[in-house]
Amino acid sequence: MAGAAPIYLDYQATTPLAPEAYAAMQPWLGGPDSAGSWANPHSSHSMGRKAAATVELARSQIDALMPQGGRVIFTSGATEAINLAIRGALPALAPRRRIVTVTTEHAAVRDTCLWLERQGFEVMLLPVHPDGLVDLDAARSAITGETALLAAMLVNNEIGVIQPVDVLADMAQSVGARFLCDAVQGYGRVTLPHAADMIAITAHKIHGPKGIGALWVRDGMEIEPLIHGGGQEQGLRSGTLSPALCAGFGAAARLAAALADVDAAHVAQLRDRAIALFEGWQVNGSLGQRYPGNLNLQRDGLDVARLISEVRGVAFSAGSACASGSGRPSHVLTALGLSSAQVRSSIRLGFGRYTTIDEIERAAHLIGDAANRQTG
Repeated sequence: MAGAAPIYLDYQATTPLAPEAYAAMQPWLGGPDSAGSWANPHSSHSMGRKAAATVELARSQIDALMPQGGRVIFTSGATEAINLAIRGALPALAPRRRIVTVTTEHAAVRDTCLWLERQGFEVMLLPVHPDGLVDLDAARSAITGETALLAAMLVNNEIGVIQPVDVLADMAQSVGARFLCDAVQGYGRVTLPHAADMIAITAHKIHGPKGIGALWVRDGMEIEPLIHGGGQEQGLRSGTLSPALCAGFGAAARLAAALADVDAAHVAQLRDRAIALFEGWQVNGSLGQRYPGNLNLQRDGLDVARLISEVRGVAFSAGSACASGSGRPSHVLTALGLSSAQVRSSIRLGFGRYTTIDEIERAAHLIGDAANRQTG
């Protein structure tokens, strides 16, 4: 008989699929008794129109958590949404060629900007303070009339720090630049910046399915498509949409709105218990300006790669799943001023709606015992 599943504490990498999202997807998975629910939502016949109605309902459910005055464009995920936002917005912002972002951004933003730097754009990476919050004085100096775009993450995926995105949005717009917010870790949990011009999100970080995300674009924004073809998604994203994935995303967004207060109280309780149990560990990043479902902890002398291998009863990480196996130390923790040894002795614990206090307690016991065996 197979053993019990590990305690899952990697919510920043992905979240468990909500039963409600799974139920919303089932009628559109196209089984033999699906009564035509496998139809193409871009077809004009009755079956296609029914599928299209499901897509539009999902769009409205996702948009309900966004600022007013914009539209939701479905993508394959947040990485595509971010690329569409950055690369798609730049042509209309010419001759401005400066892009400003934060050194602790996710690779989807950071690497896209660095690629554009090789194409002749000027890219400025704003430093952060030791608590992970952006240096606003550096931001004021960098954001000038030459700036086309400022991109900043709402909630950092590695350390959970909440950046002052409203302040950054105001800085950008005061000089005529556009502001993109990567809200992947914050959508449905943290207040979004109402002044943002573009917001990138993904379904699987809010208990929806993988393989679908969205870019919210403020009315009046000019964007050029990255993917050319039939122009199915408002002329900005060609390709056939999956009603099943859209339905799952929409259901997850609707549930996030309905359970926002309950989820927030539960996650705060989990955070408080975890901090008490990991007494003596150092929290990386601001504890006050932080999403409580993310704890990045450091203990001197720890070999985290060995720790993860030994503690098989808990699924946790050393940082971003997107960078796993790269061999590079975390650029986020390095930006905070941590040494290479400190970076290698840091773990990330992510928890949320379906995590229990009992799981936090058992996980802390397993991780703590293994850490004690290493450090003595």
